[in-house]
Amino acid sequence: MDLFEKFNKDMVTAMKEQDKERLTVLRMVKGAMQLEHINAKKEMNEELLIDCVGKQIKMRNDSIAEFEKGNRTDLIEQTKKEIVILNDYLPEQLSQDEVAVIIDEAFAKIKPSSAKEMGLIMKEVTPKLKGKTDMKQVSDMIKNRLA
Repeated sequence: MDLFEKFNKDMVTAMKEQDKERLTVLRMVKGAMQLEHINAKKEMNEELLIDCVGKQIKMRNDSIAEFEKGNRTDLIEQTKKEIVILNDYLPEQLSQDEVAVIIDEAFAKIKPSSAKEMGLIMKEVTPKLKGKTDMKQVSDMIKNRLA
């Protein structure tokens, strides 16, 4: 069963069990997916689910940073619970070592001579890493290596 089927099944289960917290999070993701489907004419599939879940997690991480500034521990805990729910719908995350190996392969293939070629390296690694790790960390790793 792929992630998209699991997502739909879990949404039905959350409705039946009246799990309001999970259902609210899943409905937010479904709404984001439908918006992307309409606006960007993207097909409703596992790839779109992973993109939307990744964006939702990023938004929640940004929210946590803001809540910490405001000393709102109640909202921080709630948001962390939502992130745990969302993580169920991402593929297995790669370790730092696995990410480094993929970046090494891209460097060996492209042989960049300056920081201006970062885009080429990102283009090479993105299909292999998207949804499997934090792309901001990947970008930082590549920048450090180019510097």
